[in-house]
Amino acid sequence: MNQTESKERIDQLTDQLNHYNYLYYQESKSEVSDQEFDYLLKELEELETQHPDLKREDSPTQRVGGYITKSFNTVRHKYPMLSLGNTYSREELIDFDKRVAKGLNDDSYEYFCELKFDGVAISLTYENGILKRAVTRGDGQKGDDVTQNVKTIRSIPLKVSGDFPDVFEVRGEVFMPNDVFHQLNQERQEAGETLLANPRNTASGTLKMQDSSVVAKRKLDCYLYSLMGENLDIENHSEAISKLETLRFNVSPTYKKCSTIEDVFDYIDEWEQKRKTLPLETDGIVIKVNNTAQQQELGFTAKIPRWAIAYKYKAEGAQTVLKDITYQVGRTGAITPVAELEPVLLAGTTVKRASLHNANEIERLDIRIGDYVAVEKGGEIIPKITAVVKELRKDEAPQTEYISECPECGTELIRKEGEANHYCPNETSCPPQVRGRVEHFISRDAMDINHLGPNTIKGLFDKGLINDLADLYTLTYEQVCDLKFEIMDPATGETKTRSLKEKSATNLIESLQASKSMPFQNVLFGLGIRYVGKTVAEKLAMHFGSIDAILSASFEDIVAVHEIGERIASSVIDFFGKDANISIIDRLKEAGLQMEAEQPAAPIADKLKGKTFVVSGVFTLFDRDELKNLIKQNGGKVGSSISGNTDYLVAGDKMGPSKLEKAQKLGTNIITEQDFKTMIS
Repeated sequence: MNQTESKERIDQLTDQLNHYNYLYYQESKSEVSDQEFDYLLKELEELETQHPDLKREDSPTQRVGGYITKSFNTVRHKYPMLSLGNTYSREELIDFDKRVAKGLNDDSYEYFCELKFDGVAISLTYENGILKRAVTRGDGQKGDDVTQNVKTIRSIPLKVSGDFPDVFEVRGEVFMPNDVFHQLNQERQEAGETLLANPRNTASGTLKMQDSSVVAKRKLDCYLYSLMGENLDIENHSEAISKLETLRFNVSPTYKKCSTIEDVFDYIDEWEQKRKTLPLETDGIVIKVNNTAQQQELGFTAKIPRWAIAYKYKAEGAQTVLKDITYQVGRTGAITPVAELEPVLLAGTTVKRASLHNANEIERLDIRIGDYVAVEKGGEIIPKITAVVKELRKDEAPQTEYISECPECGTELIRKEGEANHYCPNETSCPPQVRGRVEHFISRDAMDINHLGPNTIKGLFDKGLINDLADLYTLTYEQVCDLKFEIMDPATGETKTRSLKEKSATNLIESLQASKSMPFQNVLFGLGIRYVGKTVAEKLAMHFGSIDAILSASFEDIVAVHEIGERIASSVIDFFGKDANISIIDRLKEAGLQMEAEQPAAPIADKLKGKTFVVSGVFTLFDRDELKNLIKQNGGKVGSSISGNTDYLVAGDKMGPSKLEKAQKLGTNIITEQDFKTMIS
């Protein structure tokens, strides 16, 4: 065939095979035999090999994988992937309904109910109808780019046709079907391999595999339940779901519109047992206000939407015997008691351990070794002991006494007034604390040092190559290359020997060097100061500007920082008052880490200087983030809610009526995005 004939045949085969894939994986229909499908796919693969420039972005040959990803890039979500508030109580659902009614001033509204699937949240971005990017939820603000692996999921369209915007985003849940999971475990058992824990964790691990051909063999699936983007011309979530179905996305047909909270309860009752017949794990119901304008009017708290909530079904429970109580030491020295249980099958997994949280919980339960205990999986994921079956207790069972010394270093434990946890105060020498601080230091939100996991850190400690954070920057390629250390397989208890190969050693040293350019707030967060999380570290870094300024700051100086309380200030003063920590900081300085904050970029203009804006609604010329950035770049301030200090409300389409009403009441200037554009032009 010549070039033109080859292109025509490639296009024909691509469209034909994509059609067969859709029928088979979403309509459960088959127009051709497996043999004929494989024959056509092989023909397409051969043609694409001969003419790689003619291979289409939606080619079904991507479904079989073969792409190797050495590392997954981090991508920031255009729209944050927020968590939902959840409840196990119908009374709390009634309270939620009352809050919705009050927030909407008793206007009429309806709910949209969906099953809550137990999988891995995914964001899919389409450009001109082609799947361009697939990103995991991550921390809600940014996630990992797993596009090549997601392309192997046959129920996800590589290309859509119909009426759609140039760019739009679809969200859903990637899962491993139960029958696929059980078949995979059967194969592993026959091969003498460790069994996988549950479908959800297996799906998550599969999405992060480097070889997409292995991912393809795992037969992941995906249900889509959200459509996002500009100019969608939809007013309700139900319309968005209908649009997804029209575009041939795989939508679970288990949803329902409900006019009242009583209808929601009927839906919950209907699916409590019925959900167990579905091909995947579920753990509850998601209830959303259907109208998108009403969603915007209700808005968000700092972490969750006010217009949606998840109802969790009561967890599956079982009884077993408490064999022992062991104690773990965390990064901050906090001691966590752990119940060692007689293995029991619970919600499809074998449970051997459960957290007992702290001494108060042990005392509340009056739990003793040898007791029969009731175990549940909170949200059907995390095991917890809910009660002791005291009528089965043996008379001679002694009362549990909480340990008084650290199980790792023997230091006497302390317990601060008002706190539930006991702590080991030996921060500098207690092995799990020191290793934990290093693990925290290298994490993504801190120094983001790749190729250095907990096992490698333990190996470096065991070999005496590192004893604190600063020692990381003294490591050389010669020291770590072919470094051998032992690790224990937690599933089997077997000890295995591992080593760092040449490539891994090179990557580790390069990653350490690259981390020296991380900004000061990351370094400050990475130090692991108790109560200083990522946001607090950013506030301190921006306020004081350098590590030296923080070192010389008084308790009163730190408390004076916006939203910094006395507990945080005391912890910061205590941390920098220890010679060992000052020594580490001095050595990190010498290693070249950033110890001063970058000054924020000055506005490029001052046309909006002294003016405060609130942005609300949907826009056509800009998206919300662009508007907010333009306000800041022109010297203005961005507010989150209307107040007497608000100068302008930039009002878009479908803006919540409550904000408009409040702006009118306060006499706030209400402008369109075109008015705003004129102001800064």
